Amino acid sequence: MVQAVTVVVLTLVSFTVAYLGYSRYLAQFVDLDDERETPAHKYQDGQEYVPSKKPVLLGHHYSSIAGGAPIVGPITATVVWGWVPAFLWVAIGNPLFGSVHDFMALTSSMRHEGKSIGYIIGEYVGERGKDMILWFAFLTIILVVAVFGLVIAVVFNAYPQAATASLVYILLALVFGVYLYQLDLPFLPGTLAFIAAVFAGVWVGVQYPLALVPGDYPAGTIVLLSGSPLPPVLGSVNIATWIPVVLVYGFIASVLPVWVLLQPRDFLTSSLLYAGVGGTLLAVIVGTFTGGASQLVIDVPAYAGFWGGALVETTLPLFPLLFVTIACGTISGFHSLVSSGTTAKQLDKETDARTIGYGGMLGEGLLATVAIVTVAVYAEVPTGGGIGLALPNFASGGGLILNVGFGISEGLAAPFMGLVLVSFLLTSTDTAVRLGRYMVEELVGTPETQVQEVAANRYVNAFLQVAPAYVLVASGRWADLWPLFGGANQTLAALALLVATIWLANWDDQKQLISTGAPMAFMFVITTIALLYLALYQNFYQKFVLGNWAGGGTAVEMASAGVQIVIALVLVWLSLSLAYMGINNIREARGTGAAVADGGEPAETDD
Repeated sequence: MVQAVTVVVLTLVSFTVAYLGYSRYLAQFVDLDDERETPAHKYQDGQEYVPSKKPVLLGHHYSSIAGGAPIVGPITATVVWGWVPAFLWVAIGNPLFGSVHDFMALTSSMRHEGKSIGYIIGEYVGERGKDMILWFAFLTIILVVAVFGLVIAVVFNAYPQAATASLVYILLALVFGVYLYQLDLPFLPGTLAFIAAVFAGVWVGVQYPLALVPGDYPAGTIVLLSGSPLPPVLGSVNIATWIPVVLVYGFIASVLPVWVLLQPRDFLTSSLLYAGVGGTLLAVIVGTFTGGASQLVIDVPAYAGFWGGALVETTLPLFPLLFVTIACGTISGFHSLVSSGTTAKQLDKETDARTIGYGGMLGEGLLATVAIVTVAVYAEVPTGGGIGLALPNFASGGGLILNVGFGISEGLAAPFMGLVLVSFLLTSTDTAVRLGRYMVEELVGTPETQVQEVAANRYVNAFLQVAPAYVLVASGRWADLWPLFGGANQTLAALALLVATIWLANWDDQKQLISTGAPMAFMFVITTIALLYLALYQNFYQKFVLGNWAGGGTAVEMASAGVQIVIALVLVWLSLSLAYMGINNIREARGTGAAVADGGEPAETDD
């Protein structure tokens, strides 16, 4: 039988070789030069353009990209198709696809004044291309909010202790924001106190679990409501009731000033990130060599078949769905929104981009590896629950690993790992809504009509994300929703690689385009096939033609399927249109030898 430590060691070897070799080549390829002034110094304003020390910026960047998706996707793929396909896509795909994507998004933005990928593509293919990529990203974000809202509800249902711990965590973040920004009290003592309080919140959760409606919970669980009018989701009324609560949280958190919740919460989340990821990896190694090897054995099939194993709610083909089921952890278009336009504004030196862009994505790959290992050593799913209820195995498996490696009680370790997962998901959810607000505001520009003023209103456009997200998730199945999110996210990654390839082609007609062009082409093909499969076969044909409705074809179920079809087809149209415009630009640049200046920034030319 295969030991869990084997997966950990092989991933570490793959990532180390890639960082020492390929990332160094890419740094030389894009001519990283510390003598060149970064946008952070050139446009320093004390707000957005702020030079940051490399360790500080790496921590902020890592906590921003390492949300819940690199946990959820690998767990889903491991249970559906087996641990080998999931492991290979992470261990090989991350250094060749995802880390290249993040690094190139960061460096291209850095060479374009720290602007977003939408701005960059607009510079080369026109304003229409910019608007299209922004709309694409906005639709993707609706899917992010929907699936993360569902996953948080699933974990809260499985671990009511994590629900209480998460409430304590949010309250601590609010108080920490006041402590730092309103009272201006000492940073270091406050940091130590609040991080300790976050971990103490796990103990509070164990003592006082929290659920919304009656059910089968641990003894002593506090139940807030006597019942709920909502129909079950994934077989649970408690999950169905948690979903709108989570989405309301995302709405409120996204419209608050960043100092109130976002910044202090991200800082506290980083402590959970390092403890959860680093602690679990170390516990696997320590436990294996201190007598716990027999308990840290991979307990799921190496390969469960092309159409998936017995836990799947419906047949899911490995090709192309594996490559969109594991998005974050291998390659994620969402990262291009973080790398470009945000992190790029804070780079102190150009060479920092190698560690933060390429190295930061390798770090997320380690989180994906942790997810694979936790579910692989604790492959126990409630009978008939389907893939959705496999997700809490991150907490169960993580608790087992921490118990074997460090002797921590599973009763405490499992809720802690549940809090780790939920903290990432909460961060991703309200950050996504906030990013969606910014995109709508950029699309509207300066409001000139009453309709534009309404659309630019932060409360309105936050609602326009949360409302359709609820329709998607209220009766949508996990087997439909997660691949649809992954397909959209991976297509955005293909578009970000297209932007990088356009930049390189316009920079120098001798630059090789294989490093970005090959993964770009692969992702475009994979995601187009996946989105069309989900829209036309899994939703339209199976449901509307054959009538295979899981819940009998209710109005809400039909609305969810209809929204999924529309979103998938619109995303395909937008991505293919952008690809056509981008490829034409590359051909023109290579045919005319476009003039550029100073490391790839568009140069002034005489007409």
